Amino acid sequence: MKITHIEAWAVTMPLSEPYTIAYEKVTSTTNVFLSFHTNQNVVGYGCAAPAEAVTSETAVTALDAIHSIAVPQLRGKDPLRLMKQIEFLKEPLRSFPSVLAAIDMALHDILGKKAGLPLWKMLGGYRDCIKTSVTIGILPIEESVKLAREWVAREFKCLKIKGGLDVSADIEKVLKIREAVGSKIELRFDANQGYTVDESVKFVKGTKSVFLELLEQPTPKGKPDLLGRVTSEVSIPVMADESLMSLRDAFCLARRELVDMVNIKLMKVGGIAEALQVNAVARAAGLEVMVGCMDESSLAIAAGLHFALARPNVVYADLDGHLGLLDDPAIGAVILKEGVLYPTANPGLGCNDL
Repeated sequence: MKITHIEAWAVTMPLSEPYTIAYEKVTSTTNVFLSFHTNQNVVGYGCAAPAEAVTSETAVTALDAIHSIAVPQLRGKDPLRLMKQIEFLKEPLRSFPSVLAAIDMALHDILGKKAGLPLWKMLGGYRDCIKTSVTIGILPIEESVKLAREWVAREFKCLKIKGGLDVSADIEKVLKIREAVGSKIELRFDANQGYTVDESVKFVKGTKSVFLELLEQPTPKGKPDLLGRVTSEVSIPVMADESLMSLRDAFCLARRELVDMVNIKLMKVGGIAEALQVNAVARAAGLEVMVGCMDESSLAIAAGLHFALARPNVVYADLDGHLGLLDDPAIGAVILKEGVLYPTANPGLGCNDL
């Protein structure tokens, strides 16, 4: 099998409900889609979600990297030799992790379609569905409580609350949300690097009665020692997100025992193949794993889902980046029922056309 030609295009998708996190307000997202066409009429699809604040890419630079670096390297190559193609592109695409992730997706999609199997089964098939959290951005307390009630009414069982700008307001917000949704709904909190160590400790003590499931990335990513101090001083699991951009980051976090959990995002680490290696490091270190996402089309969410379903220590999912995206060309690539994500029965990533 050979790749005969590659197409790439950008799609801007407005959010039905804009949201705010500690370092930005988001009203829309632009994803870059890929299609790999082969001489056996098998087409593989991939999706990049470049985010300048996280991956240091934009849609413009991502498209340029695809056309100038990826296309010349991949045209005429065998897509079934997946690791060979990815390894050749790792160094030239080092500064473009979401582009590498999209290429990785398209190659995995071809592999699954050629085998006639959904990708999660080819990767290990540990489980066939996973519960996902849904995110509440930074809003006034009353609006946050209202939104929490709405998500629970839509049968989501887990809420992730964003904060990091005002620790006292965050504590009050979490307490009010717990009161509103009851004790059976799981609550997670993401400070998006907004806290000091002291503020992190204050937050955990102030929300002790809420029984938070985890605290995600409370301190700045460039100061791993602060993250380690929080982990050692608080009573709930601490998760690294922005601090984990690569396999080496995972090794350093694990070796120094700086966190209890890690959030693996395909767009940060460069795709499924690399995510599997990061996950292996986490498992060796006894760290639980969450698969996370950016503001991503359902196609990219499907890739994260297939990865999550394949491995036993990927026990948490935060795969809600497609919810509220308008004009998503890959809608239907995943199935959501009562807050639980399921893959389609189609081979590969489950998307047959864009």
